[in-house]
Amino acid sequence: MGVTTTVHLNFQDQAREALEFYRSVFGGQVVAFTYGQSQNVEHPADTDRVVWGEVRTPNGFHVMAYDVRESQSYDAGDRPFYVSVRGDDAEEITGYWKSLCEGATILTDLGPSGWSPLYGMLKDRFGVTWVLDIAAF
Repeated sequence: MGVTTTVHLNFQDQAREALEFYRSVFGGQVVAFTYGQSQNVEHPADTDRVVWGEVRTPNGFHVMAYDVRESQSYDAGDRPFYVSVRGDDAEEITGYWKSLCEGATILTDLGPSGWSPLYGMLKDRFGVTWVLDIAAF
């Protein structure tokens, strides 16, 4: 039996939009289930919010997301986490980078670093910080 780790992103009213964007970058399929569909609505504003969602691709990319309930506090914070996408194909990583750059703030341009032949960091339009690189070790 194996164990996997998946990044689970928390949003407020942007989970579906973020999942669709990440699908446009990495491919795969979006699955999103709302509070309304789960018949677990505490506040009318929660009805169409995502209680469980994910993007999963055949090559192993997987990210989950949901919308925090109206009754819960939400603060995205400054740097609560980074999402790291590491591969061995520079063309593939560069393609993901170019797509994620849409509306993003570039923190470190994609290029060689002391520990990787290709490394870059950006904060996407949803406030999520992504690190993309080529595995060197």
